[in-house]
Amino acid sequence: MQRNVKALIVVPENNTTMGPEISALCPALAPIPVARVKRPARTLLLEDLPVYGDATLAAIEPFAAEQFDLVIYGCTAAGFLGGPAGNARMVEKLRERTGATVVSTTGAMIDALRHDGVANTAVVTPYLQPVNDGLRDYLQSSGIGVETLNSFFCKTTAELGQITEDQVLDLALRTVTPQSKSLFVACSQLPTLNVVAKLRAQLDIPVWSSIQATAWAGARALTVQGLPVPFNQAA
Repeated sequence: MQRNVKALIVVPENNTTMGPEISALCPALAPIPVARVKRPARTLLLEDLPVYGDATLAAIEPFAAEQFDLVIYGCTAAGFLGGPAGNARMVEKLRERTGATVVSTTGAMIDALRHDGVANTAVVTPYLQPVNDGLRDYLQSSGIGVETLNSFFCKTTAELGQITEDQVLDLALRTVTPQSKSLFVACSQLPTLNVVAKLRAQLDIPVWSSIQATAWAGARALTVQGLPVPFNQAA
């Protein structure tokens, strides 16, 4: 009999979405403990990253005695601001501290889009311009262009937490164009569990969200290691 797979989610302290949605997309990982990273109430800025990085490592310390198979680094804005190199450094630090396979949301975004052969994508975010610029640069440095980008421009975590699935769906449909080859909904706080499948069916193009891409990447990484974890993409 296969043993239970253990995962840990690492997210900003305000995040209420990633845990429930990952559990729905990959039920074999539930229940999933969550390490919450202290952060400013406003959106992150580049100058916040050194302190935020220290806070990320501090957040996993209470779980140090546990043996995890997978650590999900879901701090999306920090990944975009730090760029591929900065994100890779944090992934490696988490791997060293936990001994687990580490999947980051920003890395999963690239892997999911490449898996679908995406060269250009429309993007929806909740971010202010500095993070949007970081997201655009992150994609472009990985060979994926941004066709169009639209945002909720949330100034605070409170504003971000009030966004509904219906609002995500509406902004997504207003962002794509007849030329759009793909759509990505960025941010691991935006609720997308019931949105992605609707958008895929309506638009007939690859559609991913930060959370769905992360769940898919985590399930794939564990399965490669001989710990098969089903990914319920239609959830």
